[in-house]
Amino acid sequence: MEEAARLAGAAIMRHFQLGEPLSAHLRLMDKGHNNPLTQADLAADQCLRQTLLGNRPDYGWLSEEGTDDPVARMERQRVWIVDPMDGTKEFISGLPQFAVSIGLVERGSPVAACIFNPATRELFSAVRGGGAFCNGQRLQTSRNASLQGARCLASRSETKRGEWRSFAQALHITPMGSIAYKLALVASGRYDLTFTLTPKNEWDYCAGTLLLQEAGGRVSHKEGQPCLFNQKDPKVLSVLASNGPLHEPLLLSLEQTPLSPDRQAVA
Repeated sequence: MEEAARLAGAAIMRHFQLGEPLSAHLRLMDKGHNNPLTQADLAADQCLRQTLLGNRPDYGWLSEEGTDDPVARMERQRVWIVDPMDGTKEFISGLPQFAVSIGLVERGSPVAACIFNPATRELFSAVRGGGAFCNGQRLQTSRNASLQGARCLASRSETKRGEWRSFAQALHITPMGSIAYKLALVASGRYDLTFTLTPKNEWDYCAGTLLLQEAGGRVSHKEGQPCLFNQKDPKVLSVLASNGPLHEPLLLSLEQTPLSPDRQAVA
């Protein structure tokens, strides 16, 4: 998985310039409203397919940049769930807030994970029961138990739309791209929590879920139900992630907060 992540990261970095917007000819299309696709996304997806399925051809496959076959993948005991580049909008803007995300799922639960930010050279990895690591250093979530003033990572897009104004008094909010990268940063203990009430897909948070759990944190949906993967419909309505001690207070604080609409849905 680490080899695949590094190869995909190298393919992405051939097109990335820190602080410089992406050249127009490399941007291919919008898959939905505000959901862009670039040549770098497709190049990274090809690297992951060749490396992961090349070594494990009997595993199932679910990728943001591929055509999904739910029947075929749900028949497999193990399934790769990948996002070749989570944070494409940040990549296009020249911000180093994107990541390759690889999760390996067995019977609905992630058993191995890798998240790689090639711009910052941070390689996060985890195996179920074996802990979580960044560049070889073991990770541990923060132990903060007070929601007031907690360090929270928020979606850049949601922040721009004003969806985080109501949380600004209680939380210390930092806008950040890529939910996969946000989950990895919470696992590292640099931040206490992150959440989104906007629909996401399994490839967005599969790897980050195991990474955070192995570092001592917790991930759930808004109603508190645990995350299950390789479902027929990979879309979920919310993702809440915390260092662990803050999870129940976070669930309580969001109990009356409505979910957000799916703004990336194709009409």
